[in-house]
Amino acid sequence: MVTGVLGGTAAAAPSAAAATAGCGKAPTLTSGTRTISSGGQNRTYILRVPDGYDRNRPYKLIFAFHWLNGTAQDVATGGSSGAVWAYYGQQQLSNNSAILVAPQGIDNGWANTGGRDLALVDALTSLIENDLCVDTSQLFATGWSYGGAMSYAVACARPTVFRAVAVMSGANLSGCSGGTQPVAYLGIHGTHDSVLDISLGRQLRDTFVRNNGCTSQNPPEPARGSLSHIVTAYSGCRAGYPVTWAAFDGDHTPEPVDGTTSTSGARTWTGGEIWRFFSALPSTSTPPTSPSTPPSSPSTPPSTPPSSPPSGQPRACTATFKVVNTWQGGFQADATVTNTGTAATTGWRVSWTLPSGQTISQVWNGTLTTSGGTATVTNASYNGALAPGAGTTFGMLVNGNAGTTPALACAAQ
Repeated sequence: MVTGVLGGTAAAAPSAAAATAGCGKAPTLTSGTRTISSGGQNRTYILRVPDGYDRNRPYKLIFAFHWLNGTAQDVATGGSSGAVWAYYGQQQLSNNSAILVAPQGIDNGWANTGGRDLALVDALTSLIENDLCVDTSQLFATGWSYGGAMSYAVACARPTVFRAVAVMSGANLSGCSGGTQPVAYLGIHGTHDSVLDISLGRQLRDTFVRNNGCTSQNPPEPARGSLSHIVTAYSGCRAGYPVTWAAFDGDHTPEPVDGTTSTSGARTWTGGEIWRFFSALPSTSTPPTSPSTPPSSPSTPPSTPPSSPPSGQPRACTATFKVVNTWQGGFQADATVTNTGTAATTGWRVSWTLPSGQTISQVWNGTLTTSGGTATVTNASYNGALAPGAGTTFGMLVNGNAGTTPALACAAQ
């Protein structure tokens, strides 16, 4: 990556949110560099729509802000680190479960003069939500250096819009309009940052330690020369509003690598930490009804129970497990469920024995239950109906080693 330097009482958890107006519509927005009018100016941004975009599925929306003298193109391509670091690693880690947007700052920065950059964020949010299917309880922002400052400004000014922010090596450079309401907050900073001292990052963090009702503390930070990082989750925070602080033994970089002074988006832990933090915040949105959603049960039961599937047309399914991303201490996996019978399913259930040391922190596109060492995922309301030969996928975040692939058992209804 090309690196630039900066010059010259408990509240309730987030309320339920609805899928956006773009759900169910044929989209007009496509991936690529685009222009939008905001504040009387034409502003540019780069949009990344997931491969295989499903207009009936609500997606996360992640804003990724560039650094001073960086560009939206640098963020969207990953710079010298390549695709693995695109959108600070979130494109690869999200595995087509998120819509990504990299706005372009005026003069390659985020001065936010007169709130102009917040107005751009508002305009982009409105545009994307009205054209694409977005889960309004799953808006996130991240950025490094000046981009971290802009993410902090978003957290301060749009606490009811954005679910969480991840600020890397940031400071209060883009303003903090408001700044009194809770937002889930992840701060990442180098202990000997020579551009924006770590004390500046601590100040941003402490804003949300207070706002989120967390217990004040001085989290441990790694010693100089240890070439390591320490992640601390604050205790006592209000339900749904965690604060996490990740300090690393290093300078002003978004991509530190433990054990070395070199940096690489392909080997850094920061992208995985950001994705893990965002993904641990569950959706509170209700999926939209789609043509494939089974109809609701009638208010009056039928006089006779429905018959079983005709002989020779059993309902059956298989499920396969695939690790799609790994990081220190955890990984992301997808499970694909396929209807292998000759009758349509109305639902499915996948179970497996968790390998030793593994726990599941989150599942999407399904509902997780665990009992002892067994994990079971049942279909969501919108993906249980599968025609013969059709399939669907659910994803999960797992704590532990990805070395053992479990055998999945699938039962169809």
